[in-house]
Amino acid sequence: MTTLTVRDETTAGGTVGTLELTDLAERMSVRDLLRERVYQEVRDLEVRQAAATRSATGQGGLQYAGLVAPPDAERTLNGVRVPRARKVDWRKQYEAACEAFEANGILILIDDRQAESLEEEFAVGPSTDVAFLKLTPLVGG
Repeated sequence: MTTLTVRDETTAGGTVGTLELTDLAERMSVRDLLRERVYQEVRDLEVRQAAATRSATGQGGLQYAGLVAPPDAERTLNGVRVPRARKVDWRKQYEAACEAFEANGILILIDDRQAESLEEEFAVGPSTDVAFLKLTPLVGG
């Protein structure tokens, strides 16, 4: 099993975030990559929500820098805020990400080559370079 770090980039080439995906197969499709990424982002949010619920500090929502923003998320200068009690359905987020990819709302660059289909497969290794570019704001379920 392999680990892969994916980057979110601006169209100017700057990195605005990274996410580490673990326990991946040595080959995967773009569809699998989207599923793993969205699942991990939502899981990370759930862990942060649970921690915020246990602590008495802070009010309001939690900052969320996921690929797809939940529909009721509040837009902020640096992304979106998700209400603390909001349950985010990773499957709906994943479906929205796949639709956005197919509509050219996001580009995925794998080793500096643009992925062209959800079924396209690639090798995952220590030197695999993956970057996501959001061309439009994505809102999901």
